[in-house]
Amino acid sequence: MKRKIAHITLVVKDYDEAIDFYINKLKFVLVEDTQLGENKRWVLVSPNAKNSCSLLLAEASNETQEKAIGNQSGGRVFLFLHTDNFKKEYKNLIENKIKIVRKPIEEPYGIVAVFEDLYGNLWDLIEPK
Repeated sequence: MKRKIAHITLVVKDYDEAIDFYINKLKFVLVEDTQLGENKRWVLVSPNAKNSCSLLLAEASNETQEKAIGNQSGGRVFLFLHTDNFKKEYKNLIENKIKIVRKPIEEPYGIVAVFEDLYGNLWDLIEPK
């Protein structure tokens, strides 16, 4: 049996501002945006169009969910974005004024920098060795 993680839910404040951030600033692909009801959509974004784990952008619908926005992992790095062109990706972060929490450093596993998404969730940008 072949298995993979298909989607990871990311609680967001607003569907459209989250789509704008991931598509226009991080250069992700909008995989799907389907209206499911008056206030609910199925929104998937992914770093690649093919065979990649997607983020399911889920607009917060109650106070408990709103408290999770920007703190999906309790202040730890939440997601890890691998690239084969660190310089290009890092330059894109800078050009789009994305907050850099830790500047690039060389680690035994590759070069890594930490950045925040639009809500404050922490990401590692990594070019593995």
